[in-house]
Amino acid sequence: MGKTIAIIQARMSSSRLPGKIMADIAGKPMLHHVIQRAQKAQPLDMVAIATSLHQEDDVVVDFCRGENVACFRGSLDDVLDRYYQASRHFEASTIVRVTADCPLLDPRITGLVIQKYFSGDYDYVNNVSPPTYPDGLDTEVFSFRVLEKTWMEAERRSEREHVTPYIYNHPEQFRLGSVTHHEDLSELRWTVDAPRDLEFVRAIYHHFQTDLFGMEDILNLLQEQPELRAINSEIKRNEGYQKSLLEDSSTRKEL
Repeated sequence: MGKTIAIIQARMSSSRLPGKIMADIAGKPMLHHVIQRAQKAQPLDMVAIATSLHQEDDVVVDFCRGENVACFRGSLDDVLDRYYQASRHFEASTIVRVTADCPLLDPRITGLVIQKYFSGDYDYVNNVSPPTYPDGLDTEVFSFRVLEKTWMEAERRSEREHVTPYIYNHPEQFRLGSVTHHEDLSELRWTVDAPRDLEFVRAIYHHFQTDLFGMEDILNLLQEQPELRAINSEIKRNEGYQKSLLEDSSTRKEL
């Protein structure tokens, strides 16, 4: 079957919260928590980081070296190319895509997406379309063959920056699958793009005092302390992708 590798895209130059992947959460950088959680997902052969060649991301490489985590450096803005080159470098046959701004990633749910991918004849499986899980548990699984085809054919900025839109926007080309939750929890925001998101995540970790908690534990906590939801509830989902779509439109008008 080849190697199944989780590749975490990570860079310091976030436009909305620069340096967020190294922000302190419970005494460790956010990236540490994402790696630890991804490593618990099954079945996986390894977890690797895909960062950029920009000097600012030297700190990511140094961190990975200290954590004994595999790291690949590629394009800063063409994240699709970075993913493709990293997948070639690590000889991945199946890629699990997660991002470094999801320190509440649930290994069990990531595992469900991986298992769904292998259980059927799929090219691509995710748990975000339709969105039913909290924003921040996002997992996508696809084959290297599909990634290579996407790398060769995707042209729009949004498709290069966000890696997978070309796949799920072309259902006539790819066999798509999804994992959904029985209850729509998509209004919950557990990712980190803004200072209020970081405040929310820090509050969650402060409560549990460990990495050993999952989605159900957080849901129970929010039932007990509903005021936590208000910390970042006004921030819209997928703002970065929507911004890229607007930039696509601007580019087409210029042409």
